[in-house]
Amino acid sequence: MPTPIQVGIIGYGSSVKNYHLPYILSCPEMLHLRAILQRSAPPTDGASGHVAVDHPELTHYRTTDSFFADKEIELVIICTRVESHTELALAAINAGKHVVVEKAFTPTAKEADKVIAAAKKAYQNRRYDADFQTLERLFHQGVFGSVNEAEFHHDLNSPPMLQRMTEPDRSAGEGMIYTAGSHSLDHALRLFGRPSSVTGFLRVLRGIPTSVEDTFTITLAYTPDPLIVHVKTNAVSTMPYQLTFFIRGSKGSFVKFGQDEQNVHVRQGLLPGSPDFGKEPEEMWGLLATRERVTDTQVPRGDLWWGKVPSEKGDWRRFYVDLVKAIRGEGSLVIDPQLSRDGVRVIELAIESATQRGVRFRGHSGWLVIQRSSPWRDYASSPLVCSLWPSTERAQESPGIREVCTCGWL
Repeated sequence: MPTPIQVGIIGYGSSVKNYHLPYILSCPEMLHLRAILQRSAPPTDGASGHVAVDHPELTHYRTTDSFFADKEIELVIICTRVESHTELALAAINAGKHVVVEKAFTPTAKEADKVIAAAKKAYQNRRYDADFQTLERLFHQGVFGSVNEAEFHHDLNSPPMLQRMTEPDRSAGEGMIYTAGSHSLDHALRLFGRPSSVTGFLRVLRGIPTSVEDTFTITLAYTPDPLIVHVKTNAVSTMPYQLTFFIRGSKGSFVKFGQDEQNVHVRQGLLPGSPDFGKEPEEMWGLLATRERVTDTQVPRGDLWWGKVPSEKGDWRRFYVDLVKAIRGEGSLVIDPQLSRDGVRVIELAIESATQRGVRFRGHSGWLVIQRSSPWRDYASSPLVCSLWPSTERAQESPGIREVCTCGWL
């Protein structure tokens, strides 16, 4: 049996405790957690919340120099604030380590390009959610036919974290569009690929003056196909089970409520790999309507077949299983770092779309730029100013408009 890969983690927050440690520790035949970098010193009173107290068997590093100098560490997992991802990832690569970068990959697409140029590894374990695995299976089976509209949600019921989001201005990697949007965008891009245009809407529902959104909508268009994809988070959504997916197609539609249960199971003390871990209750199963019967759970409903689809069993351990295979040369990377980079680029374009004062339309002879003389919130009394770019000729209309676009891919 091959020797387990030695793992070092940078950071020791809730992400590490809920999304990494349970799954790494449940795979001792493949992974061995060696060290954690946490800059703070151990508490003198022995209070929990510090790696030296919670896991005294691990090596505790306080500086990046000492951490990266540990020649035993083979795989580095970066679980810090987004603005530090690029520097840490490049340092890990330069130290000869394999690297997993937690979402969002980097604050900007240019920084993502820099990391990708140095190595080919990025982090995205939410593909192993029960709900997305179910949706992906139905999609590739052709159950929906030609998809014309899709929604990917990560909604929240006024979580306590909103009260901690008090910064008046956005900094690199801040806002719910990075926190929740990176996962939802990964789902959308994995199924449908790069869009032809991106439009964004950012909102603040927590009642404070700030430019850091807690709620957003990103609309992806796929011209010339009639497909529109919406990626959304609403932070004030009063629902027992939040909407996660809604897919409409020529042959069928699918709606799914309730988010993956693995994080809940971890907090309840269930161990990854136990029989009930990752299973969703029946009330969270998605509803499928099709023109022809495709599952035994469907019953006639008018001229359609309608019924619940049992969810696949969620298992984030598969991320590490696939990663270890790639490191050992036994398989290829399941997570394409270019797709993670594209997700960051979509976020950039959505923010640009939401904060600029105009919308650009691509026509046969150039770009028709429609701008308002005041911010969009004053649109009711604000006149439109139209110009054709790159031509300086004024234009009141453009008969060849083909798509709405906020900018192109870089």
